[in-house]
Formats: sequence, structure tokens, C-alpha cells
Amino acid sequence: MERSPLVLVIDPGHGGADGGANVGNVFESSLNLSIALKLDSIMGLFAVPTVLTRTGEDIEYPPEANTIRAKKVFDTKRRVKLIESIPNSVLISIHQNKFPDDYPHGAQSFYSRNPGSEELAKNTQKLLVKILDPQNKREAREIYSGVYLMKSVSCPSILVECGFLSNPRELALLQTEEYQTKTAVCLSAAFLNTCDILEEVNGKG
Repeated sequence: MERSPLVLVIDPGHGGADGGANVGNVFESSLNLSIALKLDSIMGLFAVPTVLTRTGEDIEYPPEANTIRAKKVFDTKRRVKLIESIPNSVLISIHQNKFPDDYPHGAQSFYSRNPGSEELAKNTQKLLVKILDPQNKREAREIYSGVYLMKSVSCPSILVECGFLSNPRELALLQTEEYQTKTAVCLSAAFLNTCDILEEVNGKG
């Protein structure tokens, strides 16, 4: 029997009432979405099935979600339900970092404990360093247990902090089409390079 193809779930972090980290009028949610849409377009060139957890900045909330916290909880649970409903899924969640200091820089990949996640994160990190910033010394690491989305899904999953909004140079780069495209290329190439492992993992599921 022919195995069903992998489905890449692209999760642009935050959105709606939750703009995520920001510096001035630059919000994480919009940068995440821009990179996610570019990743989706690239995957289309390779005929990879994709699902986005959001395609715009607006999110529809139920009436009872009347606080920011309640809206965040609703949206996170909505995303988990969506991801879990997709057979043979692989999750890439896109985010941006921020630090009180302006010195830290560099993209970093984090992986869940689900099989295949570590390999995908390490391949992603290798490309992010090679293509975006050879001076980046960060390494792929297991995500801490407090990230609800990552601990709640059962598929191979990584979360990528694409850069630091608190670093002026990186903030400027992250707002450019060229840098966003390069970031999306890194994510797409890492996924394609890890497909054999991910297919084997999902085949055992």
C-alpha cells in the first residue's frame, strides 16, 4: 500500500489579539506570517501538501474569550486540534526572539520529544547558520516543557526563533523580503532533507 505523503503544517506564531514580541510598531506576529507564507509558496513548488494554522492577522474568537489570556488559550488549543486532525503531519512553528539586551543575535531551532523532531531541528539549524549568519553559534535544543503547543502535539515538531527583534541589525534584516525568503528557504530545505526520516517515523505511527 502506498504511504500517504507528509503534510507540512506551518504555524505562524501569535496573531489576532496576540501580537507577540514587538519593537515599536514592528510586531512578531506579522513577521511570522510573512515568513510562513513564503515557506508555503516554496513548498508548493515541490508539491508538498501544506496547512497553515492561520493565513492572516485576524482570528475569530468565541464570545466567552473576552480577555487577552482567554483568547491566547483558545487560539493555542485551536491550533493543537487542527494539527492533531491532520494525518502524517510535520509541524514547523515560526517565531521571533527578544531579549532585554540588544547584543544577542541568531536564529535557533527547538525540537519536541516526538521522534523525528530532533533531526529536523538540527538540519534546520545547520542551514540557518550556513545561509543566514555563519557567526551564529546557537545549536538546536529540546524545547522547554512549558510551551503548550509543542508538548500537546504528537507529530514531529520544531519551533524556530528566526531572529532577535531586540538586535537592531537583525530587526532590520527580518523586515526585508530577501531575508524572509532566505529564512523560508532554510526551513523548506531542512524539511526536504529530513523527509526520509520523517516518513519513516510517521509510517510507524
